[in-house]
Amino acid sequence: MGVRFALLGAVQVVADGRELTGLAPRHRAVLAYLLLHARTVLTVEQLIDALWGPTPPDTARAQIQAAVTTIRRVLRGAGAAQRLATRAGGYTIDPEWLDVEEFARQAAQRDDDPDAAARRLRDALALWRGQPLADLHADYVESARNRLEQRRLAAFESLAEVELSLGRHEDLIDELSAYVTAHPLRERLSGRLMLALHRAGRQAEALSVARTFRERLVEQQGLDPGRAFAALEQSILRDDPDLRVQPADEPVREPRRRANYLPYDIPDFAGRAGELERIAGSGPAIMTIDGMAGIGKTALAIHAAHRLADRYPDGQLFVDLRAHTAGQQPLDAAAALETLSRQLGVPAERIPASLTARAALWRAELATRQVVIVLDNAADTDHVRHLLPGASGSLVLITSRRRLVDLDGAHALSMDVLPLRDGTALFASIAGERAAAEPGAVLDVLQLCGFLPLAVRIAAARLHHRPRWSVAYLAGRLRDERRRLAELSTSDRGVAAAFTLSYEHLDPAARRMFRLLGTHPGRDVAAPAAAALADVPVADADALLEDLLDAHVLTQHEPGRYTFHDLLREHAHGTAAAEESDEARHAALTRLLDHYRGTAVAAIGHVYPFGGRRRPAVPAAESVPFLDAAEAIAWLDAERANLAAATSHAANNGWPVHAAHLATTLHPYLDGHARHADAITLHTKALEAARRRGDQAAEALALLDLAWTYWRQGRYEEASGACVPAMELCREIGDPLGESRAHNTLGNVCLRRHAYERAERHLTRTLELSREIGNPVGEAYALANLGISHERQGRLEEALGHHRRALELHRRLGSRNGEARVLDLLGQVHRRRGEHERARDHHRQALELYRELGTRGEEVAPLNGLGEVARCLDDPDEAVARHGAALAIARELGDRPEEARAHEGLARVHGDGGRIDAARDHAKRALDLYAELGVPEADQIEMFLAELE
Repeated sequence: MGVRFALLGAVQVVADGRELTGLAPRHRAVLAYLLLHARTVLTVEQLIDALWGPTPPDTARAQIQAAVTTIRRVLRGAGAAQRLATRAGGYTIDPEWLDVEEFARQAAQRDDDPDAAARRLRDALALWRGQPLADLHADYVESARNRLEQRRLAAFESLAEVELSLGRHEDLIDELSAYVTAHPLRERLSGRLMLALHRAGRQAEALSVARTFRERLVEQQGLDPGRAFAALEQSILRDDPDLRVQPADEPVREPRRRANYLPYDIPDFAGRAGELERIAGSGPAIMTIDGMAGIGKTALAIHAAHRLADRYPDGQLFVDLRAHTAGQQPLDAAAALETLSRQLGVPAERIPASLTARAALWRAELATRQVVIVLDNAADTDHVRHLLPGASGSLVLITSRRRLVDLDGAHALSMDVLPLRDGTALFASIAGERAAAEPGAVLDVLQLCGFLPLAVRIAAARLHHRPRWSVAYLAGRLRDERRRLAELSTSDRGVAAAFTLSYEHLDPAARRMFRLLGTHPGRDVAAPAAAALADVPVADADALLEDLLDAHVLTQHEPGRYTFHDLLREHAHGTAAAEESDEARHAALTRLLDHYRGTAVAAIGHVYPFGGRRRPAVPAAESVPFLDAAEAIAWLDAERANLAAATSHAANNGWPVHAAHLATTLHPYLDGHARHADAITLHTKALEAARRRGDQAAEALALLDLAWTYWRQGRYEEASGACVPAMELCREIGDPLGESRAHNTLGNVCLRRHAYERAERHLTRTLELSREIGNPVGEAYALANLGISHERQGRLEEALGHHRRALELHRRLGSRNGEARVLDLLGQVHRRRGEHERARDHHRQALELYRELGTRGEEVAPLNGLGEVARCLDDPDEAVARHGAALAIARELGDRPEEARAHEGLARVHGDGGRIDAARDHAKRALDLYAELGVPEADQIEMFLAELE
């Protein structure tokens, strides 16, 4: 056997009879928790909560990751690294042999021969090497240890029953005494010891055990023993003959009838290999299978039950609990128990009337049987609680659209949509040969069906029954969002019908939240946004979102963020249109836009505190506070796509002021994080909305933001084309701040084109206007830009003077982005002066500051600066590394000017080293970019290329 894992004592990993070392206590705690949930994917957050509870250390995530790395290294040494796997949601372990599982298997097995049963239970108990999880200290350990101890006690009590039935009471007394001493309030243990002592002729000692148990129970819990204990005590007092060992001969039992009530196993069942493996590997257990409507829960449970029939020789049972069956009431537990009992062959006259008595009979009938039971379509935990067996060797598969999170002891399997391979196989098995002929169109259909099995099955069936359709034609029909659900809902068992039943089983507040989420223009939502949409407190919104998640009408791609399956989003949107008035939907979206606008203003105020003149004043109720800039940036990063969608929706659907405010507010964030494509979209939408409304101030702001973004992308003609009308508007409405911004952008365009005289005219005007209106930030940027012009013209002392004044202003204001920019520009001047060490120091300071601020797009300029300094210092390796890093970021973020600069730097470094082919390749790429940008650097690099020939 390969690697063996042991938890029933000190945590051990054994390979080839040798315990593997190298795991510290914290590593063993992580390993043990993974093993206690074997074959289940656990997130890092779940592991942190298990180890530290509500107060984890700041390094908790790093400690978990380090522990997993160490465990994997130890397993790799034994050739078993594949046992510990990293999944999209976290980590999972698949042990080949685990003492906890082996114990459970042996303890649950049923034997007709009592001797064999006793030996098996002894073997199971022999796996225990002391206190389980003996060497661990973690938050989860105590409760896990108690659960394992209870299972050990239950197994020993079963052993005692068997041994007593075989007349081995004398041999049991010492063992039972030890267990009773360790567990003095365990009624069943004391009762077995009393019976063993009585059968050994030690009646007085048996009654003494009873008195001691009574006294302890009253003293510690204020309770009297149960009726069974009292009856045993009275029987011992009377020396009841029924307590003696019964004859070994047993009455002849009627042969059991093998029952199979499983529905038809569909022949085109496809995929789900991982889920089937988990079910097969669970052994006798209770497993819940949950997922959204149409995900294939029933098909999976029935298919698995058919596959596992040979393991459960006493039958396969099935009952539809009808929690989500159109036109029918759910089947109550009493009726379900009658159905299941009859399937086992229990005569109708033996089935009692009360629910409690039926459940007791059901458990008794299952106690010595091995069956697989499918409880399909359960509403919730209470729906199935009475249907569960006691300790038995049976497998129970429960399907539900809700997560049955409070079903103790059950293994949970949450189903997701089909992976590509499984979806393709399912579609092809139904649609036939046309699927193989059009693989690209099949992928389109699967994506339009959201890889939902019910949708894929219906789409494939429609194609199968329409021989003149191609797969591409089917995909074209499904692309029409207005009719997609209708195409996939050709009967009362279609996708829309399934979604409607899920919706109808929600409570009224959850249904309202579901509808309003269907109006949200973005792809996901967090609790604060949902709260604004529904006009409820955040705590209530969070609870409703979790309820929708448990009901599988929402999914969660990361903690705290919820989204719809694509088809469910369409259903929610249609439901909102049908059940919410136009006024209610408009009010909800207004609240949502207010929330996004107010929170964006608060976030940008933390990260960019010097742009307050440009940000809209919003009602205090809209503003959401942040603790610090890091928290604000995290919110902006998480909500960026939603903010863009909200801005576009606002611009197109009657909220022009919100569109203008959102676009203007987000501009510094999108600019600083190089989200230029998003910025172009948002500012264009804001411009269109402003023009429709006739709002000249909003139009000017949108033009100025567009112009600056065009300049960032190297689109200089478009930047100038937006700046000129913006400047005219600003002069017309009396906006000197906007006018100064226009001059600044035009000055930067001229700098890129080496038109230094024109650049200085624009930048000088920017400086004058900034001083006139008391805008020190604008003054600092104008000074720095004038410094660039002087440095490019060789007027280095003047450049230094401008940059130093700009740096002083930025530092006085606490403008760290501005400080980083000027430090980088000072590096350029010092390099031109031959002061290479000072130049490198300034570029490094700028780079470190940008990294600290998290503005990755700004890192490119100091990286290129460091590359140029390294070349001057004759350090080609450093130069190549710095320019290479700059090139990677510039390409990723679409910064064409700095990308060209990086290529030029690499070309010149390679040229210095005689690597002509590499130098020529980079020079050509630089030339192409400079030519596209229309800047004079194209002539310089062309001359360099000629020198390489």
